[in-house]
Amino acid sequence: MKHPILHPGLNLGPHHGQTHASAEKAVFGFWVFLMSDLIIFGLMFATYATMSNPVGLAGGPGPKEAFDLTSVFIQTMILLVSSLTFGFASLALRHEAGRGRIALWLVVTLLLGLAFLGFELRDFAHMVEIGAVPSRSGYLSAFWGLVPLHGAHVAAGCVWILVMLAQMATLGLVSVVKTRLLRLGLFWHFLDLVWIGIFTIVYLSGLAS
Repeated sequence: MKHPILHPGLNLGPHHGQTHASAEKAVFGFWVFLMSDLIIFGLMFATYATMSNPVGLAGGPGPKEAFDLTSVFIQTMILLVSSLTFGFASLALRHEAGRGRIALWLVVTLLLGLAFLGFELRDFAHMVEIGAVPSRSGYLSAFWGLVPLHGAHVAAGCVWILVMLAQMATLGLVSVVKTRLLRLGLFWHFLDLVWIGIFTIVYLSGLAS
């Protein structure tokens, strides 16, 4: 017999008792937050698209000078794998595999997130070296508004993972910790989807133009 799905995303299942039943409101509220965050990213994407033209470049460095597609591809693979490892953590939570198994996959996800940020910061440093800074053109201003915004979200996600590891160690897998892990999972997968948009619209389209 199939159990009813209470909310979009991973449902813990009735064997988690009251946590499963009470998660609906918390997760729904977090979906509303994610949609508001998506609006902000949508505005940044629209600004970038508006500036992606010769007028927006204003004679400054363009995608071919500023971007390293190999590095960006590595970042994409890292983030995709991190989404997979967080999925393993979520499944370990659902199937009550224990704090150790959940923490292991969270730590792997954290390390991948930090690796992503490391590659991204290296790329940003290269852009600064060649003068591809926000003040150089409208195009670069739009780029620096969009891509680092996503990076800041990844950094916040890494801090969130650290907080959850600390709470798991001190509080155990109590109801509030479980629902926070569910919301963190939604946040991390959301960042993955936004990055796919950045990879396609900013990097691939930019280098193809």
